[in-house]
Amino acid sequence: MANKNKTKTPEQIQYDQLQKKHELKRPILKNCIRAFFIGGLICLVGQAVTYFYIYFFNFTEQTAGNPTVATMVFIAMILTGFGVYDRIGQFAGAGSAVPVTGFGNAVISSAIEHRTEGYVLGVGGNMFKLAGSVILFGVFSAFIVALVKTILTMWGGF
Repeated sequence: MANKNKTKTPEQIQYDQLQKKHELKRPILKNCIRAFFIGGLICLVGQAVTYFYIYFFNFTEQTAGNPTVATMVFIAMILTGFGVYDRIGQFAGAGSAVPVTGFGNAVISSAIEHRTEGYVLGVGGNMFKLAGSVILFGVFSAFIVALVKTILTMWGGF
């Protein structure tokens, strides 16, 4: 590992000064506000979908969660396929990546990117590279929570 505190040559110092001069300043506050409002808008749409399932299909608040998540992921996949979600992501940043719609975007983007390699090795083999870790963590976390709940229930704690 190289020593980071070594003295720089005059060319390196000059380059660092030139780089700082031309470096674009990121509007951090503006980006945070965009992410907040677009992420909130996505959550508002998700809440509207939940109310849709409760009102029209007689789901309860607890049972409406699963179809709502599936619907939001499906909407994100459709928007990604048409190139709309990418524009939303460029505008909103993390506001579009953090909700569950970011998961749908990650899955379908990888599928679209590798479709020329074939359906099995291209789409099927690469679709869950990014999203696979999310699925694995979710399943593993659910297993641990269920195991803890089972142990506590057996001991009479709950």
